[in-house]
Amino acid sequence: MESTRSHNSVHRSASPTIGRTNSDLLARYRAVLSERDMSWATRCHDLRVVGQGGQGVVFLASQEGADGFTLPVALKVFSPESYRTAGAYEEDMVRVAAVAARVAAVQHENLVAVHDFVSHDGVRVMRMEWVDGYDLRQVLTREMLARTRDKLEPAHLKYVEDVVLSDGPTQPRVKPGVAIHIVRDCLAALAALHREGITHGDIKPSNVMLKRTGAAKLVDIGSAVDVRLAGGRRVWSPLYAAPEVLDGGAVTPLADLASLGYVLVEMLSGQPPFDGGAGYAALRDAKRTLEHRIRDLLPAEVVASDLLVGLCRRLVAADPEKRFPDAEAADLGRRGAGAFHRQLVKGDLASEYGNDLRVWLDALG
Repeated sequence: MESTRSHNSVHRSASPTIGRTNSDLLARYRAVLSERDMSWATRCHDLRVVGQGGQGVVFLASQEGADGFTLPVALKVFSPESYRTAGAYEEDMVRVAAVAARVAAVQHENLVAVHDFVSHDGVRVMRMEWVDGYDLRQVLTREMLARTRDKLEPAHLKYVEDVVLSDGPTQPRVKPGVAIHIVRDCLAALAALHREGITHGDIKPSNVMLKRTGAAKLVDIGSAVDVRLAGGRRVWSPLYAAPEVLDGGAVTPLADLASLGYVLVEMLSGQPPFDGGAGYAALRDAKRTLEHRIRDLLPAEVVASDLLVGLCRRLVAADPEKRFPDAEAADLGRRGAGAFHRQLVKGDLASEYGNDLRVWLDALG
């Protein structure tokens, strides 16, 4: 595919919401969700809901071409429900489309590919690549560990529990080498986004996909922000938002690093770093003290590595100035994630983590 911005298709109707109330648009949105055929906008059929959240609903669909060609794609239908007016929805969708076009031009292997952004009677739909695999939220469940134990032969199961995934305090935990492999893929994607002046804005386990190839990929760029532009609607998940974001600050590249740090701590510890039911003030305080509580959360094999503990602490530091200066430094810097992998290699403790993930996911079926 040519890497030119002119090939990013962003379709907008001239002014589809002028003179229309938000209740009219909501009715159209709900009608779109009830359909199983979006050939009107995307040549897509056989829609199946695979996710939903505050921004809307995500479908897996089959895109049809000529001579029987079909391609699985993901469709995100943006909801107008949380907007005061139809005009406010349209204004925000213009911003989302502009950021999506720039993300599409990045074309990074660890970042979801955006294919199109279309409008039908005012309802916006983003078409993206379908990532075949599991998101981290699915992986970090007792059900995934039970499935692993049910599907794998004894020798393979022992290897997986030694190297990939084992039991944790409240949920499975990802072993250090594999966890850093996943984080490094995410850091590479963030570095590519940040170089373009874009922040992801909503890093959390459900937005990190483990592909069946063994690579990790950041998905759902609906909350991505152009850091050069002020204003615009912001959508983020409080449990994984940096403390300065909870305080009303901007979603900066350094805020993305903190969010990824929370994901890393959760993977390594086998438990969420924060209590989701503790209330907003308690959550904010817990984020401000997390760097000082890291050793209490992490298992002995992680605490034994000063480099790994230091990486976690620096990513989640409450003060943005104490974090790594950027995603590239967090990956490739002297005390970054890559340094931990090199330490494992020198100690003859490393494995082919991507291949370990691929073989494990393949065995799950």
